[in-house]
Amino acid sequence: MSRIKILVIHGPNLNLLGTREPSVYGNKSLDEINDLLTQYAGENGIDLLIKQSNSEGMIIDTIHQNSNAAGMVINPGAYTHTSLAIRDAIAAVNIPTVEVHLSNIHAREEFRSRSLVAPVSIGQISGFGPDSYLLGITALINYLRDKKISNFTK
Repeated sequence: MSRIKILVIHGPNLNLLGTREPSVYGNKSLDEINDLLTQYAGENGIDLLIKQSNSEGMIIDTIHQNSNAAGMVINPGAYTHTSLAIRDAIAAVNIPTVEVHLSNIHAREEFRSRSLVAPVSIGQISGFGPDSYLLGITALINYLRDKKISNFTK
């Protein structure tokens, strides 16, 4: 059997990680986070497709084009609080999705505590920096195993 594919989407401004508000988002660059995720995925027998976009339309296109993925981990960035279109794209493809955030969105400005993506996700993880992604992937792997979704082989 082939390995499963998990889609990882980084939303707007995450390409600036490492220099963007390090007191909120940490010092790791997006490339460093992606390297960490790729290594973790390899150790767990999964293939990751990792994409970053500052454009809402590109994020939606990426979700549509990868509707065959076994699951998705998404950090929608500020679109978390504003994008019905991303929420609807996730609902439309109907693949298990985990929403992640580097910072604790519930401990920040009030407007950040509302997520349009959470209701169409199997769960949300926030506040653990890059580990939020690792925790999200782990939770998704366990969900897929428990639900016997996809051709998970490990």
